[in-house]
Amino acid sequence: MGVVSHHIGPVRSRDRFLHGDSVESVQASVRSPILSSWERSRLLGLSPDQSELPFTQDFEADGRIVRAAEPVLDRLESIFSGRQMNICLADGHGTVLQRRFGDRSMVRHLPAIQSVPGFVFAERYAGTNGIGLTLAERRLCQVYGAEHFAERSQSSACTAIPVRDQLSGHIEGVLCLGYPHTDADPALVPLVRRAAEAIERRLMEQSSARERGLLQAYLDAGIRAHAGEGAGNDYVLGMDELFQSDLDRTDEMLLKQKATELMSAAHRAAAEVSLSHDRQVTLVSRPVTSPSGVEGVVVEALLPGDSERHAPAPPGRLHPPPAQAGASGTPGSASVPDSPTGSAEGMVRGLVLVGEPEVGKYAIAARRRLELLAEASNRIGTTLDVTRTARELAETAVPRLADFVTIDLPEAVLRGEESAHPTAEMHRTVVHGIRDDCPFYPVGSHIALRPTTPHMRSLTTGQPVLEPDLRAALGWIAQDPEHAELLLAHGIHSLITVPLLARGVMLGIVGFYRSQDPAPYGDDDRSLARELAARAALCIDNARRYTREHTLALALQRSLLPRGLPEQGAVEVAHRYLPAESGVGGDWFDVIPLSGTRVALLVGDVVGHGLHAAATMGRLRTAAQTFAELELAPDELLTQLDHLLMRLDREADLENPAFGSAGIVGATCLYAIYDPTSQRCTMARAGHPPPALVRPDGHVTFPDLPAGPPLGLGGLPFESAEIPVPEHSRLVLYTDGLIKERDGDVDVALADLRRALAHPDRDPEDTCRAIFDAMAPDHPADDIALLVARTHAVPADRIAAWDLPSDPARVCDVRAAAMGQLARWGLEESAFAVELLLSELVTNAVRYGTGPIRVRLIRDHALICEVYDNSSTAPRMRHAATTDEGGRGLFLVAQLARSWGTRYTPHGKVIWAECAVDGLPV
Repeated sequence: MGVVSHHIGPVRSRDRFLHGDSVESVQASVRSPILSSWERSRLLGLSPDQSELPFTQDFEADGRIVRAAEPVLDRLESIFSGRQMNICLADGHGTVLQRRFGDRSMVRHLPAIQSVPGFVFAERYAGTNGIGLTLAERRLCQVYGAEHFAERSQSSACTAIPVRDQLSGHIEGVLCLGYPHTDADPALVPLVRRAAEAIERRLMEQSSARERGLLQAYLDAGIRAHAGEGAGNDYVLGMDELFQSDLDRTDEMLLKQKATELMSAAHRAAAEVSLSHDRQVTLVSRPVTSPSGVEGVVVEALLPGDSERHAPAPPGRLHPPPAQAGASGTPGSASVPDSPTGSAEGMVRGLVLVGEPEVGKYAIAARRRLELLAEASNRIGTTLDVTRTARELAETAVPRLADFVTIDLPEAVLRGEESAHPTAEMHRTVVHGIRDDCPFYPVGSHIALRPTTPHMRSLTTGQPVLEPDLRAALGWIAQDPEHAELLLAHGIHSLITVPLLARGVMLGIVGFYRSQDPAPYGDDDRSLARELAARAALCIDNARRYTREHTLALALQRSLLPRGLPEQGAVEVAHRYLPAESGVGGDWFDVIPLSGTRVALLVGDVVGHGLHAAATMGRLRTAAQTFAELELAPDELLTQLDHLLMRLDREADLENPAFGSAGIVGATCLYAIYDPTSQRCTMARAGHPPPALVRPDGHVTFPDLPAGPPLGLGGLPFESAEIPVPEHSRLVLYTDGLIKERDGDVDVALADLRRALAHPDRDPEDTCRAIFDAMAPDHPADDIALLVARTHAVPADRIAAWDLPSDPARVCDVRAAAMGQLARWGLEESAFAVELLLSELVTNAVRYGTGPIRVRLIRDHALICEVYDNSSTAPRMRHAATTDEGGRGLFLVAQLARSWGTRYTPHGKVIWAECAVDGLPV
């Protein structure tokens, strides 16, 4: 804002706007409702210097709102006595009904447009002004100086507020205070609020008076009947008397609910109602007219009568209860003739409701709104998926609140992030309605919003916007006139836009459209739409936050899983990983090449979900790789992992002592080592499902391995088992997510897995695909890791072995035999290096080990030299001093070999070395 000369308001911004500057260029200095109103005024083709307004004499000068407002206007006139205050009351269309003045002499100086009732100040005629803006925004508004669109109002300010019917929520009129900008006072806002509330209370009192008149007419009819004017033995009682105080709250609510429906119909009707204890009640309704001419409906309950039990009270005791719209009465008893169901002789009647049909309609609408909100609490947010949650909002609203619903979300929200510029990156996420042929922008399209659209106004203000008549909503039409014309042609006529705002984050915008119901949306509909959107926004934000965390956890987990499988010739491998739908777990798999052409296969599952499980999985996988590099046997490797997990659990307890032992609760694991030279596989498992072995002929077995306890329990040993695995067999390792959801029966799941595997002609990739097609659930509750390995064997002609005693004299014999074998393999060029390397390994075994000694050469992707002995003493490479005569053997081995190491056997150890040899496959 700012004061310029004698004017208050954004004068310069207004001038720039009127001279064609873009809305964005003046947006920072002008309030959003004012700027939107300016834009609508310009779209309407209004001119700032326009002085003519529509004038009508056809208005109710003594209507309901005028009668309710007169004492309040008198009081305001007294409060502002002697001051330059123009007090105005307009109807719901913007037509001025009454004017009062603090200084009565103002009438002589003001033009007729500001002093005479009958002029219409709706925004479409007068541009931005207090009355028009209040009707457009449907809330208290203040307009200062240059914020007015018309030049004639530049020196004034005004504060206006809508006046509503408290029963229906409809805007009945506008109370507006106009004054010089120099008299602006913050105290005017609470004053005008109290004045509007007083008018609304008086409107309510008028409704109560009509209800009292209807009840009196009903009672008068009963008194006449009791006096003999309408003979009969029928009696009418209060609800408590009718049911002898034996009506619980549920039954009473059911009766009133059905009675309200009958009352809203405004004609004679009857309905049977089933109550508790197998009771049946007939409700009947009939019209009644009060002495003042108000038409209403009486609803009574009919039961078989007992004249002694239900004796009528004397007529003098008939008194109407305190009036309230649509309330049940207990007026005593009176005979009411003219039953709508024909003769009701011997029936006893109880008064349930009396009121006007419109009140019944409002009550039904209110009850349905509450029912819709209750249903929304159950239907919206059943999943943690952003798009699904948005669709649940649309499905809940159609058809009870809207005929069509559109929801636009920023792309960042769909990814689980907050959008830095939500108004610029809206994407149509949901379109849902009573039929599919309505031409809304399709799902997936980018939505570019103009500043004047209801959607943009909602996004910028954070408030819902109601457009009761879309044919007059020029801002909405200006977004895309051709598209708007199509929607109008399909019967779309009313709109509510509501921002999806939760925890201070703008998540998107929802549009509720009406087509079938000819009545436009009202303020009660807007309130319901806002409540629905607010509940959905919290669910969408929860889903967005979950999506972000799930994405981060999944990214962490995938970064910890193998990105590519290492080169090795022992097995042909394929794998699958399927994360859980509701949370990232700790499943993992691995393929680890070992010495002697062997390979290790590993699958595991950390108990639990989330970042903690994924991080623990990464630590276990890294440890397993390290232990595998140390050439530990399967049972020993599981023992080391068990110790590691217990240590991690203790560390978690120390970091979070308040949580006790709730940190890491365990893991399962299956570790297998396959040796292609012997075609045997050694396995051990820790609480993990057994692997499947598919032999070359398609026969499927589940090897009976010792189960072993899950990792992290400690204190119990693990056992290994060795089984033969013929060449071209398939080893299938998996986590329990694959089998535990199959009807809850593991045996059934294993039978299904057996059938999926019983195809000998499938390669590992086809096997993975077949297993997932047959076994993987559509919505997995747990992660699934699957590893399929088809075994190969090293041909016998690529293996050479010699046994010799622990005698230094025999080293030369082995060396000569090895050189001969290299010659037969065509590897003479590498003979010198291999001869030197083999001499050092055999000499060390003879000197430091115990016999007998076994030497083996394997021709694979490299030339592998292995020397076996019965000693468990580990060789150690050291740096020999220049004066030392020995100690350089293993140093030479390390220089000549690509890699070397030691592994232990049940009877000793193996020292091995791999040499890269020209001509061998890499």
